[in-house]
Amino acid sequence: MNTPELRAANRRTVTKLLIATCVMFGFGYALVPLYNVFCEITGLNGKTGRLSAEAADVLTVDESRLVTVEFVTNVSADMPWAFRPVVAKMQVHPGAENLAYFEASNEAQWAITGNAVPSVSPSKASRYFNKTECFCFTQQALDAGETRTMPVRFVVDPKLPQDVDVLTLGYTFFESLNTSATADDDEPRS
Repeated sequence: MNTPELRAANRRTVTKLLIATCVMFGFGYALVPLYNVFCEITGLNGKTGRLSAEAADVLTVDESRLVTVEFVTNVSADMPWAFRPVVAKMQVHPGAENLAYFEASNEAQWAITGNAVPSVSPSKASRYFNKTECFCFTQQALDAGETRTMPVRFVVDPKLPQDVDVLTLGYTFFESLNTSATADDDEPRS
């Protein structure tokens, strides 16, 4: 029957369920920024660092060590772009600023704006790979048939573990649905 005690118990249950729903929604909403911070701190998921040009200039170059940096590219399956590194790999001294180029071509008959998502492997080395300039920091808009060469300036931190002598920098281009935002609105680290 519908007694006052039963109605009070139902109200408490509904209240608890609403609170649990709000807490779960808040937790889900906070997961993306928390995951990004976690990846930046741990290097998980190949997240690369960003470094100001001034901070890169004060790093000590380790002339006694060479690290091979390989470049790989991908384009999402539904994006009609060709995308490739100009040079497949290069040897660099940790602490020295380096410059690599990538080439993107829009093979569609219409303009397309894309975002490049970077990753570095092995993941334990990603926190030691820092970019001072990258096309991945902003959206790239290419007109129909347009080809563009895009630079990446990077520094491999001299603190890179000694057992890592090969890094792979990968980029995947995705079509941007929001053409007014940048891929990464964070300021460079100092």
